[in-house]
Amino acid sequence: MPKHAPASVFTAAVLLLASGARSLAPQISRRASFGTAAAAASAPLALLLPTPAPAAEESSPQFVQSYGDFTDSPIGYSYKDVTVGKGDSPKRGDRAVFDWSGYTIGYFGRPFQAKGGPQGGAFDKDQDYLRTVVGSGAMVTAVEDALTGMAPGGVRQVVVPYGKLSYPPGDKGHEKVGPAPSNFSGMRALDFVLENPRVDRTLLFNLKLIRVDASDGKGGFVRGMK
Repeated sequence: MPKHAPASVFTAAVLLLASGARSLAPQISRRASFGTAAAAASAPLALLLPTPAPAAEESSPQFVQSYGDFTDSPIGYSYKDVTVGKGDSPKRGDRAVFDWSGYTIGYFGRPFQAKGGPQGGAFDKDQDYLRTVVGSGAMVTAVEDALTGMAPGGVRQVVVPYGKLSYPPGDKGHEKVGPAPSNFSGMRALDFVLENPRVDRTLLFNLKLIRVDASDGKGGFVRGMK
């Protein structure tokens, strides 16, 4: 019978994607419900790690968490729209411009890419937005699929189980399939979980779609509006 991660209390960083927002750090228990953070007046958007529903069986041979307030996607990940955007969603061939953060939600909620916290290490926030062409396979399957259901300005939390929807094995540095952590400490936190079959390798991605650059049909793009 595999061992689950210890049910200890840990501090999870809160993602603040809106400009000028401040970081909050609620105390979170992996098996207990997550505490509610008091939002600062200058923080228009604060994303918390979601609360896992009680496990069906402790003896289950798989690491499977369910989240009651999340919607199951047809292909196998779950998601929650924190903010619904406005405008057109990206379609195949379009370029999605987005911001993101990531956490090893199944293993102590450790950040491997975070925004709004102290600078340095895995919390380095001075990064440009990511860009990906929908259908190129340049991002993990769940992230790319989740982006196609968003509109500019939208914020979506995506819970991704280990496997075909997540990072593929053998991609050192996540150079072929992203999003890749922007620094060494974030890369180490992610790889420790992905390469360890004894822990829950479920990941959480917080995505904010900045804009959609439509394909011009000639290999270029027409810059969209934020």
